[in-house]
Amino acid sequence: MPLRLKVSILLGVDALAWLLALLTVTTLRYDFGLSDPQWAWAVSFTILAIGIHTSSFVFANYLRGRNRVASFDEVVGVAATTLFIVFPVGLLLSAFITDFPRALPIVMPPLALIFMGAFRGVYRLFVQRSHMNKAVAEAAVPVLIYGAGEAGRQVAKLVDHAAEPPYRILGFVDDSRGKQMLRVRDYRVLGTGDDLIDLAERLGAKTVILAISKAPAKLVQHVSRECTSHGLDLVVIPTVREMIGGRVSLDRLRQFNVADLLGRRPIETDVRSIADYVMGKRVLITGAGGSIGSELARQLHRLGPEKLVLLDRDESELHAVRLSIDGDGLLDSDDIVLCDIREPDALEAIFDHHRPEVVFHAAALKHLPMLERYPLEGWKTNTLGTRNVLAAARKSGVEHFVNISTDKAADATSVLGITKRFAERLTSWHAVDGGLTYLSVRFGNVLGSRGSVLYTFRAQIERGGPVTVTDPDVTRFFMTIPEACELVLQAGAIGNPGDVLVLDMGEPVKIVDVAERLIAESGKDIQINYTGLRAGEKLHEVLFSSSEDSQPSGHPLISTVRVPSLAPTNIPELPETRQQVLDLLEAEEESSLELHEVTKSGTDG
Repeated sequence: MPLRLKVSILLGVDALAWLLALLTVTTLRYDFGLSDPQWAWAVSFTILAIGIHTSSFVFANYLRGRNRVASFDEVVGVAATTLFIVFPVGLLLSAFITDFPRALPIVMPPLALIFMGAFRGVYRLFVQRSHMNKAVAEAAVPVLIYGAGEAGRQVAKLVDHAAEPPYRILGFVDDSRGKQMLRVRDYRVLGTGDDLIDLAERLGAKTVILAISKAPAKLVQHVSRECTSHGLDLVVIPTVREMIGGRVSLDRLRQFNVADLLGRRPIETDVRSIADYVMGKRVLITGAGGSIGSELARQLHRLGPEKLVLLDRDESELHAVRLSIDGDGLLDSDDIVLCDIREPDALEAIFDHHRPEVVFHAAALKHLPMLERYPLEGWKTNTLGTRNVLAAARKSGVEHFVNISTDKAADATSVLGITKRFAERLTSWHAVDGGLTYLSVRFGNVLGSRGSVLYTFRAQIERGGPVTVTDPDVTRFFMTIPEACELVLQAGAIGNPGDVLVLDMGEPVKIVDVAERLIAESGKDIQINYTGLRAGEKLHEVLFSSSEDSQPSGHPLISTVRVPSLAPTNIPELPETRQQVLDLLEAEEESSLELHEVTKSGTDG
């Protein structure tokens, strides 16, 4: 604003302050009961005061900007003019003029000074706040909030109430047609998700805040893909429950990561039913040093088993899991067992010594390409090793046995899938033969496990690329390790003898989306190379075989299927090639199907 205009406005406001002071005095002191001569002198005195005030303002050189408005020096100058010039002049007039209202020179100047001071205080507050808001706005990141529901409202509230908000909200995006053009905390809903990129480019948004607490995986993947391809940062929120509970602040908003590609589904488990079969029991975990085994160990430890025996063939991994549970790294306790499940005699001795009541069998070889090259190794561990663990469990009186399987066992085409399919069938046979709660839990990939795509991609990115993906359309089921283990424990509680319980993995994730997200997080320019599907690898995994009929289990995220039993005595000879492994599975599956048809015909007859 030009200086002359600013000064003119200020002098006008000061004149108004004198007029307000006049009205206040004549109202409170005289109740407007002045005679005409008194009114004439009162108005004349007010005009004189305004003139003196204006002249002093000009002569004090304020027009040159010597003193800033509402500064200490400027307020002192106004007060001096009012008290030391106007006030004495008023007293002189009242002393020599009979009709001059005596209260005017005593009351009016202080009142006028109060009104002028009040204006300057409001002005100073407004200017300071506007300057601060301007500085904050320039530093804040312009954002669009995706989701105009309760979560989005909470985010906007947090930003509005922040002393120095890191974000400047441009508006909302929501896919509900009923919310279009509505306002959420004074911010408009500007469009749907289809308009996101156009809005971001037009309004200059740099970041998108995904504020949907239970966002489905497909939506999350779509938004992530759009933001990545157009250079927008993607930020996600904590749960609405955390926000309503007052346990969230703006610093809890975090950058989108790969785990968010899975969407947000509430994982609810019946802790009491899980505790009923493990609390106070002797529990043994095979493969306890692996990704799944170690997380199972941590979760089971919190449920209070009488004894938790950790078995693995890798001493370093045993050391790591023991440290993660109780900080004890000595490895000299009885419940840390170094053993290979390929050794039946050693297993039998261990089971006989510890007498476990519950067993979680997580030990396995799982790297698909390696097992394609070395099928015999996969057979020895995944099939024969499972046979050994089951035999030791039966002999020592294990009541509850949970075999960890894989989605690759459904319509298996790889050595990994075939060997795990045999493991499912062996487990089913022991359940039927002994009437025991022996069951399998089948699920897909877990994020963050050793050898997973995350591990591989991050290593390739660290080296500068390229990142290798087999096919641009290849998809996989993913779940976080803690979520998978929670559902494994729940499946163990609700499963019936011989069941294969299949976890709902949500929507499959495109592997290329995972690669692109990790590359975006790194900030590097990394190329993606497509190498083609490997032997035994599927473009899209399935959770159920074509011959399986899934049934509800009583838990919304767990289904159950039955698999044909396979007696340990019918385990084929050691296969030496991948084709022999495939032939073994085909022969056994056909034999089981024929037996099922014969049994069904006999029952129908």
